Amino acid sequence: MIKKIIAAFVITATITTSLFATPGDKVEAAYYHTKAISVAKANLGVPYRWGGITPTGFDCSGLVKYSFGKAGVPLPRTAADMFYTKGYRVSSPQVGDLMFFAPNKASRPTHVAIYIGSGKMIMASSSKGVIITYTSNTYWKPKYIGAKRI
Repeated sequence: MIKKIIAAFVITATITTSLFATPGDKVEAAYYHTKAISVAKANLGVPYRWGGITPTGFDCSGLVKYSFGKAGVPLPRTAADMFYTKGYRVSSPQVGDLMFFAPNKASRPTHVAIYIGSGKMIMASSSKGVIITYTSNTYWKPKYIGAKRI
């Protein structure tokens, strides 16, 4: 009986949420993803700085935090905090999703990038600063642990 009540509640909540969601919700999400990517692209070439969160120097999570912040979406400071506390996991990244990487599949994420489409991501690289690279990059691909939509 309790299972039936819970199921009915979940179905009602889902229908109610979808009835009151507006087409603008998707437009707004597309806007802040596009804005965050534009901000990140405007910082191409900015040097890497460990702990950096400004255009004088970024580390990976600093670039993501700064870019989404300028788009009106506050994020935590570290890749791990972003991974564990924000958004929801997706199996196939879409433009604007965050991609997370770890030294091995069992460890906490230590790197984050923004997926920009066409198999590319923008990130702060410790060797090259803010760059665009392919998700199939031989260094990053084996370290990929998942994507989240914010």
